[in-house]
Amino acid sequence: MNTELNRLLSLEAIRHLRIQYCHFLDTNRMDELAQLFTNDAVCFVDRAGWQGREAIRNGLSQAFAEYDVQHRGAYPFLHSISNHWIEILSEDHAEGRCYLTDFVTERSAGISPLLLLGSYADEYLRVDGKWLINRTRLDVVWPEPNVGGGVPGNGLVLP
Repeated sequence: MNTELNRLLSLEAIRHLRIQYCHFLDTNRMDELAQLFTNDAVCFVDRAGWQGREAIRNGLSQAFAEYDVQHRGAYPFLHSISNHWIEILSEDHAEGRCYLTDFVTERSAGISPLLLLGSYADEYLRVDGKWLINRTRLDVVWPEPNVGGGVPGNGLVLP
């Protein structure tokens, strides 16, 4: 029973981690966002990649600034995630995928806010009792496909 309970608690902690990532990114809380990653994490999104918390924070801060054309400071885009698939590979190691629907919120009314459709491919590690993102890759499905492929626990392509 404890094994199954621990697995369920890990699954929920990992889902929560990815949800926090989206909220912190969308609201420009980059210091908090950086803390969701391991110290030497690798983040690869839309043909750009960074290694280490500071580089990830700086890279995502730059992306935020590029989309915040109205200088609102929050929600220049909105990351909507769903369909979490997480495989616990060991007590402190997991892989997962979730779908991403990414909207741009600063477009004029009548213009589609859809920026891209994709899927995050993630490796998670539990460090000092806390689940963190160790490697992540955004597989873009639309509009310009860039998909690494694989499934959690079986050939998931990660940076």
